[in-house]
Amino acid sequence: MPATLFIIPFSKISIEDLPRVGGKNSSLGEMFNQLSSKGINIPDGFAISADAYRLFRRENNIEKALNDLLYSLDRQNFTNLQEIGEKARNLILMAVIPEAVKNQCKQAYSILSKNAGVEVLDVAVRSSATAEDLPTASFAGRMESYLNINGADQLLDAIHKCYVSLFTDRAIKYRHDMGFMEMDIAISVGVQQMVRSDKASSGVAFTIDPDTGFKNTIIINGIWGLGENIVQGRVTPDEWTIFKPTLKEEKYNPILRTHCGKKEFTMIYAEKSEQQSSEKTILNLTTSAEKQGELSLNKAEAIQLAGWCLAIEEHYGKAMDIEWAKDGLNNKLYIVQARPETVHAKPKKQVHEIFWLAEKSKLLASGIALGDKIASGKARILKNPTEGKQLQQGEILVTDITNPDWDPILKKAAAIITNKGGRTSHAAIVARELGTVAVVGSGNATKVIETGDEITVSCADGKNGNIYEGLLKWIVEEQDFSKLSLPKTSAMLILADPDRAFELSNYPNNGVGLLRLEFAISNSIRIHPLALCEPEKITDKELQSEIKKITGEYEDGKEYFVDHLAESVALVAAAFYPNDVIVRLSDFKSNEYANLLGGKYFEPQEENPMIGLRGASRYYSDFYRKAFALECRAMKKVRDEMGLKNIKLMIPFCRTIEEGEKVLAEMSGNGLRKGENGLEVYVMIEIPSNVLLADEFAKLFDGFSIGSNDLTQLTLGLDRDSSLVSYLFNEENPAVKGLIRETIRAAKRNGIKVGLCGQAPSDIPEFAEFLIEEGIDSISFNPDALIKGIENMNKAENKKH
Repeated sequence: MPATLFIIPFSKISIEDLPRVGGKNSSLGEMFNQLSSKGINIPDGFAISADAYRLFRRENNIEKALNDLLYSLDRQNFTNLQEIGEKARNLILMAVIPEAVKNQCKQAYSILSKNAGVEVLDVAVRSSATAEDLPTASFAGRMESYLNINGADQLLDAIHKCYVSLFTDRAIKYRHDMGFMEMDIAISVGVQQMVRSDKASSGVAFTIDPDTGFKNTIIINGIWGLGENIVQGRVTPDEWTIFKPTLKEEKYNPILRTHCGKKEFTMIYAEKSEQQSSEKTILNLTTSAEKQGELSLNKAEAIQLAGWCLAIEEHYGKAMDIEWAKDGLNNKLYIVQARPETVHAKPKKQVHEIFWLAEKSKLLASGIALGDKIASGKARILKNPTEGKQLQQGEILVTDITNPDWDPILKKAAAIITNKGGRTSHAAIVARELGTVAVVGSGNATKVIETGDEITVSCADGKNGNIYEGLLKWIVEEQDFSKLSLPKTSAMLILADPDRAFELSNYPNNGVGLLRLEFAISNSIRIHPLALCEPEKITDKELQSEIKKITGEYEDGKEYFVDHLAESVALVAAAFYPNDVIVRLSDFKSNEYANLLGGKYFEPQEENPMIGLRGASRYYSDFYRKAFALECRAMKKVRDEMGLKNIKLMIPFCRTIEEGEKVLAEMSGNGLRKGENGLEVYVMIEIPSNVLLADEFAKLFDGFSIGSNDLTQLTLGLDRDSSLVSYLFNEENPAVKGLIRETIRAAKRNGIKVGLCGQAPSDIPEFAEFLIEEGIDSISFNPDALIKGIENMNKAENKKH
């Protein structure tokens, strides 16, 4: 009989070989054979089959002993987990790899080296469990990998260690959690040509937004050096958000957002002279300030990598979690691993819980929010997983970083807070899997929080996760989408925070009826646009320094404003693509503009800013014209360079026909010509003059959007910010409804679209019925009012028919 073959080259492996070589190796073989022809670089290698591991167990007569150990695990409280893990690992360490396996490994390694044109090749050795990376489970991060392995002896030693890693405490616990205790889980080992990312960069990519499950983006994270730092969450990576629909069109820039992370450490291989033994070949160095400020991929590389990720997703027909590396010797990108994304692969109920804090207190720290929930409890500071027994059920874990050794502990935590890490760090991945509230990359949580402190962790505020002092009250509202059908009249969203766009796009909707730019300017940009246009007018040295720190690598502050505003709008346009997103150009009042950095140097002081220099009157004024040009440039970039032509623009607080003409001329002078490339420009109807001259405004603009709040206050002559007269504020006042009715009829007469943005149609069913009866085209709601608003619209339409 021919000798059993324990070695399978990647060229002979497909996805069908998962039982023999595990998920990781079967995926590598599949890509090597099926995707290399599409220009995707996959490093060559071979797999040591699961049969080799089974022979290893049999020849060393340890099968029964290992099974008995697993059977004796305390499956309730895991009190003997460490003891069982240690005994199992010792059994495997004392065992010997069979000669047949050794010989075949040496021969395969020799062939791989020769094919690479060297005598002794540097390789990566990766564990691949036969139950790993299935759609329902991922052993990823629970199994070990060994990098920069050189020579047959080091290779065999690394293979032996991979066998040991099948019985780490975290792997045993995960096996139990996933219901695999009774299964014969074997381990295959992959041997792959090393990519010298220690001399360049590496990272991970998801073909789905890992936080919200939004399917139209690819998220790439990158760092300098080896990828272990990103997996372990030691660093804050760079991040690219890339839009799939425009990725294949070369004329458009598909990058929605680029974020430069701190990349605090760079892991490299020590030079031979620095290596004291085969065990000490890796150094983790502090990244220089210059490299921290430099992106780990250039624009062309990020787009190339995204294209590969999309091709991999299309090949497998599912969302993928991908590891990539750039070789610093040949400057080529490589895909080194791909597995199905597991968190969002599970079917989701169409029920969403909305959390919001009912009170606020002192902000202790903030970082990247995972999920959109809130938790509170006593803090527990832990330095490492060996202290895990101190964590009590329901306490909030606060630590520097986590790695897979923490996994058995994390389920007990009500929330997880780390100093370090990004959205793809270990803590972030586990938080998503567990559905646990988490804030990662807080920077200083372990310094400002002490064990026993009562704290509240809120991830309900968009991208930022905030940690507050004390046990705060919060509200939870459950919204059930499962049986909700959209009405014939368009139900749209009112949106302020672009970071919530992907999440909110999962709600039933027909697009965005109002995207306010003010939130993006005050939170993302933070600087008054005129302070960026005329920096010489800022005389405060501290303020100059702060503005310079924020604008960072930008030599011209105007470019900083344009890029960041374009990114914010592009995120929303992509989230709701191809549905309309109506962008209202900036409508700060002068007192609000003054709060931006540098604002006090430019803004007038007005007695009543609500009816002062706001909206349209700013745009063509000599005072603000330069700043408005930046807004126009940003909108032009989103439409023309990024290809997101589903955005429409809207002019707020346009008092007269002459103002409308001046604003359109100003926009045209900045490259935004109404009608060109399908550009539509709407006007807000929020002043009685807009209604009285509606037929004239309809000749200038492509649509109306009724701002019911301002229209009510200006019709009734009251300040909606004044508590003294707030009882008079009522959209159902006959005068207000009369103006709304006339606006809708004027729009119909002139063949243009008309919508309304406001709270009343969700709060007052009769008001929704009034709008539907008059034939309004769309109604827009704040996210927390959307479901109730749609229900009211459906009832009104059913009644009408």
